Amino acid sequence: QVQLVESGGGLVEAGGSLRLSCAASGIIFSTSVMVWYRQAPGKQRELVAGISSQGITNYADSVKGRFTISRDNAKNTVLLQMNSLKPEDTANYYCKLKSVLGNDYWGQGTQVTVSS
Repeated sequence: QVQLVESGGGLVEAGGSLRLSCAASGIIFSTSVMVWYRQAPGKQRELVAGISSQGITNYADSVKGRFTISRDNAKNTVLLQMNSLKPEDTANYYCKLKSVLGNDYWGQGTQVTVSS
């Protein structure tokens, strides 16, 4: 059974930082693509950042230069370092694992709230 567990969300002032973590189990992590999404109230879920099995990264324009995605295959974990946070970054953040077979698995989400 594949499980993804996010952690690290919370309340932070604008300009602050948070680091989100997503731990995977029940699947071969090193060959999977990992992606962070977020969804704010009343808005569609949007891609924030992704990292391939080879470590190639991509980011939404809105977070480029502020967020960094990384992975630790030894710990089956993907991280999202978020710096210079803005109130518009407030959302529920989800990690998604896309397996080598193309199946998608989602975590339960972690709330990030940035106060102005």
